[in-house]
Amino acid sequence: MEKEQNQTPENTSNEDQDIDKNLNVNATQKLNDEETGEKSVEESPEEKILDLEDKLARTLAEMENQRRRYEKEKEEAFEYGGFAFAKEALNLIDNLERSKQILQNDDSLKNSDALKKTLDHLEIINKDLISIFSKNNIKPIECLNKKLDPNFHQAMMEIEDDEKEPGTIIQEIQKGFTLKDRLLRPSLVGVSKKTTNKDKKYEENKENFKDK
Repeated sequence: MEKEQNQTPENTSNEDQDIDKNLNVNATQKLNDEETGEKSVEESPEEKILDLEDKLARTLAEMENQRRRYEKEKEEAFEYGGFAFAKEALNLIDNLERSKQILQNDDSLKNSDALKKTLDHLEIINKDLISIFSKNNIKPIECLNKKLDPNFHQAMMEIEDDEKEPGTIIQEIQKGFTLKDRLLRPSLVGVSKKTTNKDKKYEENKENFKDK
C-alpha cells in the first residue's frame, strides 16, 4: 500500500508516454508494410555477390560500348573533318574551267598569243590544284567511256550515238570528286542512246504510201 502511494504521477506519465511511443512506431511500421506490400528479406552473401557481379558486368559492357563509339567518332573526325571545306574548294576548279570557256569564246581574243598564254597559265593552276587535292585524298572521278553508275554519276542528257553501247558516258559536263571512299559530288554527264532512225521510218512510210 505504501509502495503504491510512493509512485508519483510524474513516473506514471513517463511510462504512459513510452508505451504510446512504442504503439505509434509499431503502427507506423505496420502501415508502411501494408502500403508497400513488401517484406524485408535479407539476401544471402552469395546472392549479394552475384548481384554485384551482374552490376559490374553491365557497367564494364557500357564503358566498352562508349569507348568504341568514341574511337569511331574520333577516327571519322580525323579522316572526314575537312569534308565541307573540300566540297567548297571544288568551286576553284569550276571557276577556272568557266574562265577558260569564256576566254575561248571571246571573238576578240581568238587565235591571239595573249589567249594562248592565259590558257596555258590557267591550265598550270588547274593541274596544281588537282595535285594538291590528290595529296589530301580528294580525287577526280574518271567517267568518260564508262557505264553510268548512279553512285558516282548523274546523267544530265542523252546523246544519240550508235557506236557506243546505250548508257555509256560520252560527255563530262562537270567533274566529280571523292574524298577517300566518300562521294564529294557526282560527275554531271551525258550518256549515249540509240538513234531513233526517224528519216529511215519516214522513207519507209513514203514508199508504202506510193505503193498504195
